[in-house]
Amino acid sequence: MAWLWWLGAALVLGVIELVTVDLIFLMFAGGAAAAAVVALIGTPLWVQVVVFAVVSVVLLFGVRPWGKRLLERSTPDTLTNVAAHVGREATVLIDVTDRAGRVKLVGEVWTARASRPGVVLPAGTSVRVVRIDGAIAVVEATADTTLYP
Repeated sequence: MAWLWWLGAALVLGVIELVTVDLIFLMFAGGAAAAAVVALIGTPLWVQVVVFAVVSVVLLFGVRPWGKRLLERSTPDTLTNVAAHVGREATVLIDVTDRAGRVKLVGEVWTARASRPGVVLPAGTSVRVVRIDGAIAVVEATADTTLYP
């Protein structure tokens, strides 16, 4: 009957791994599955716990680094949050200077400022986001924009 508990633990740990995707809980699930096999044979509880610990440690330090490298190689880097806005184009709504202005970036209105001092980007100008400082988009004119000081 103990093998059912180990199998249940392996399933729960597998589900937790689906949420975290860090390959840690998957290694513990493998240890629990190994303990379930040993429990099915009829070994005492202390042997089951030792098998769980040994298999988990071997998987953590032997298999996880290889699996992690494989996962990182096959997963594309996806920029999120403000990092995803850097390099995107925006449209100036209110003249942008090195101190203030407003742009429309991906359907949202952002406070903006020019990346170079003394430059004024007039309303309607197409700009590119250079970086995000807090909640302010730092922008520069695209190549086809004419500027006035």
